Amino acid sequence: MLELDRVTAGYDRRTPVVTGLSLAVGDGEAVGLLGPSGCGKSTLARVAALLHRPWAGTVRLAGEPVTGFRFRAPRAERTRVGVVFQQPRLAADPRLTLRDLIAEPASATGRGAELADRAARLADDVGLTPALLGRRPHEVSDGQLQRACLARALMLRPGLLICDEMTAMLDASTTAALVAVVEEYRREHGAALLAVGHDRVLLRRWCDRVLDFPTGR
Repeated sequence: MLELDRVTAGYDRRTPVVTGLSLAVGDGEAVGLLGPSGCGKSTLARVAALLHRPWAGTVRLAGEPVTGFRFRAPRAERTRVGVVFQQPRLAADPRLTLRDLIAEPASATGRGAELADRAARLADDVGLTPALLGRRPHEVSDGQLQRACLARALMLRPGLLICDEMTAMLDASTTAALVAVVEEYRREHGAALLAVGHDRVLLRRWCDRVLDFPTGR
């Protein structure tokens, strides 16, 4: 599903964050990427999610080389990937209600009316009550907002889900609930998973295999 081949990326060409790294996630496979904070694993995850253009190397989705990143990525490629970030408040538009946040990908692709029922089902799947759906991000907890962000990531039925430290700010019960939602989605749709984090115990329980991010590069 996903292939990163000798990727080099960063934000200052004099000091790349990621140098010559390769990674593959097969169809339906769950791969954990383990490493300490600041090692560059989130940058690699952003490259995998087509949100950051690498300086060198190749990214392939479903066997096809990716030719564009961010808004230049073709819609068919962008919608193959769903992403959940570590800090939901930085990933959510504060003006939107949770209901609109979940439906945001459908609205952006002109499928809002078509997928309205799916948005409601996803909200229920992640444990959000109808009363919460009318609230804005500042009116809910981090855990409730992250539930909405996960539902948003699943809205267009991506074949690859990237969870970048998705549970780092959450308590144990919310972590377990969101991991269960991801796994149910994967069982239903055969989706692949790249889970980025620093909790070795969680990643080993969650994923088919866990890779240690090479530090000092």
